Amino acid sequence: MRKRLIVAITGASGAVFGVRTLQRAREFDLETHLIVSPWGAKTLQHETRLSSKDLKAIADVVHRPGDQGATISSGSFETLGMIVAPCSVKTLAQVAHGIADDLVARAADVVIKERRQLVLMVRESPLSPIHLENMLTLSRLGVTIMPPMPAFYNNPESLEDMIDHIVTRALDQFGLRSETTPRWDGILAPSPSLEGVDE
Repeated sequence: MRKRLIVAITGASGAVFGVRTLQRAREFDLETHLIVSPWGAKTLQHETRLSSKDLKAIADVVHRPGDQGATISSGSFETLGMIVAPCSVKTLAQVAHGIADDLVARAADVVIKERRQLVLMVRESPLSPIHLENMLTLSRLGVTIMPPMPAFYNNPESLEDMIDHIVTRALDQFGLRSETTPRWDGILAPSPSLEGVDE
């Protein structure tokens, strides 16, 4: 049986992270289960010019966001876990407080109760104390809080490089290790212009 991964796209900026996660999941022959919230669909179209229908070509199963009877709403349906990319602070609050009134929050609730891996790419700035408290609550439960922050040590040459690095790090959380994205390989030798500078 193919391993399954749930991918949710909610209404924060950064829909491209969910799209790229679906694309990169193909490297591992995963069965992907996609949920796009209503505002996630609007943001997706605004930021990428893609529609929810366009994602059907890269997702194996697409669930309606209000379908509480979906397979992924039950813990007996085995998955590796779930990535919410991006994760709005509304969704963050729902998950932190067990308000499973839509399929995104219900699927996340199931992943937590079954002790599976949940990764939330929380997208908001600046963060309020409410956001921070909700993230801390979930982190203490074993949820991975992973705001999509770019790295520069890999010398990205494009926005796509930055997106891929973030998605690679998210997939790492599930033991899905890709070698297509450059990784940290140690401190480089000091630049000649910095030689002799005190530490």
